[in-house]
Amino acid sequence: SRLHLINRFGSADPGQLVVRAVAVSDTIVRHTWARIWISMPMFFVIAGAIVGPTGLGWASFDLGSTAVETLTELTLALLLFADAATLDFNQVRDDAKMPGRLLFLAFPLVVMMGTLIGYLLFPDVKIGFMLLVGAILAPTDAALGLPIFNNPRVPVRIRRTLNVESGLNDGLATPLVTLFIALTLEEMGGGEQGHWLISAVGEIAIAVGVGVALGLWGGWLFVHAVQKKWTSNVARQIGNPALALLVFFVTKELGGNGFVAVFVGGILFGYISRHVLHDAIEYTEITGTFLSLFVWTIFGMVIVIPLLINFTLLAFLYAILSLTVVRMIPVAVSMIGTCLRRDTTLIMGWLGPRGLASVVFLVMAYEAAHEAHVAIDLLVATVGWTIFLSVILHGASALPLANWYGRRLENAGTDIPEMIEVAEPKTLRRKAFHIRNSEGR
Repeated sequence: SRLHLINRFGSADPGQLVVRAVAVSDTIVRHTWARIWISMPMFFVIAGAIVGPTGLGWASFDLGSTAVETLTELTLALLLFADAATLDFNQVRDDAKMPGRLLFLAFPLVVMMGTLIGYLLFPDVKIGFMLLVGAILAPTDAALGLPIFNNPRVPVRIRRTLNVESGLNDGLATPLVTLFIALTLEEMGGGEQGHWLISAVGEIAIAVGVGVALGLWGGWLFVHAVQKKWTSNVARQIGNPALALLVFFVTKELGGNGFVAVFVGGILFGYISRHVLHDAIEYTEITGTFLSLFVWTIFGMVIVIPLLINFTLLAFLYAILSLTVVRMIPVAVSMIGTCLRRDTTLIMGWLGPRGLASVVFLVMAYEAAHEAHVAIDLLVATVGWTIFLSVILHGASALPLANWYGRRLENAGTDIPEMIEVAEPKTLRRKAFHIRNSEGR
């Protein structure tokens, strides 16, 4: 079934040619787009909407197709593995308080507040459904707020905190999404009654087991190959995404959750190979980033225009609340006692863009519901509106907000908590390099 993806995206089908032409067009004029605050995700979503079946009709995809499902899964799997493998816990140990507050206090509060607001807006919807919406929209995506992450005027401590949060909250959300998909299907009569929790926990347990085993084995094997000089730098670069996909597909074949597995496997691989394989994961991240461009284009093709045609006011309202109070209040609560400035808390609260992980989780839920013959149109509307508005609003506001915030801090002195000197992690430096190149800077 995976060969279908290669055949589909490697064919001369007109739709594939259009998608590739969109990618080429963006690379040619990327520097111009960056000047007028058009981010890469924004460009590809809008382009997808224009050329899609409800636009010019030049290309067509179906949200429930095997090709779309596989593409989105592979993209997130590679990026999860790369994020987990490149995070050096020793480098953030000296200032783990703020990332820890966002991950372990703000994150669950975001899920709960998203669930509560959804339950108030849609009182006829059961709790499992709104828990699923809250979990899908809880993880953030640094790609939608790049000007914050690579702006030297923004303190390293703030950039690093948001970077660590973005790299890890996808992995934290994955088991929750797995649990709540199972609960939602049971509520709607599409799952095995009374067995949703056992089924979901079983998937997660298999994933953790495979991730630990293959992550440790892969790390040992790569380190051993380097020490024995059996391999080359190019081979290691290619071998990394191969290992990530091995973890993902083995877990899927065994009935586990592949995303949990690659996240766990990436952490252990990074820990084992930390002294000898500093740059080997780079190709994995680049490949995942490249595939994400196609995911954004397909999102624009199959979701954006239908959202506008079949406008749902409550879904739109939920999206607005999700991007504001659902994120900002938990972040403000989690930062109590840190003595951060109000504008810092505001920036950190606003910079909670919903991106690629939410798209993939939406496709996962849609596929599971389709197989169970359950309709989840409200889920597509609420999640779709939130992601679409996030792409537009966060993409357009990140650069001016970064400049505004930087100017305010210039006169604030160096004795404020934001200016505490911390080392800039390698993950952040590498991402900033890719960001500058992708934006034409």
